[in-house]
Amino acid sequence: MVIPDSTLHTWTTIAAVVVTATAGDILIARSMRSLDLDAIRAKSGLGGAILAVVTKPTLILGIVCMALSFFSLLFALAGADLSLVAPATASLTFVSTAIAAKIFLKENVDRRRWLAALFVCAGVALLAR
Repeated sequence: MVIPDSTLHTWTTIAAVVVTATAGDILIARSMRSLDLDAIRAKSGLGGAILAVVTKPTLILGIVCMALSFFSLLFALAGADLSLVAPATASLTFVSTAIAAKIFLKENVDRRRWLAALFVCAGVALLAR
């Protein structure tokens, strides 16, 4: 089976949006959880807290990933319908972020969220047809 170039472009760019947005979310969450902003602010004031946040390498990398996600979204929208790209990227990012949060952040993702993720996947499959 040969996949048309437009379909390949659409799903490649959707995948790029999902991967980079998920990476950005995880990196930013990890970065912010590693800081005790109240303690930093008590010791160094608001300026010290801001400096601690903006000089955190994982935060910077997370912001870069989010920027890449934005530009990937622009490429996706240049070649595909918004009615496919917006729901697919949002829902697949929801699923991948839940998986990544479980693996990388050791978050407790309950049954209700996994069930929601399953329904999201079913919805994306319906959109793709």
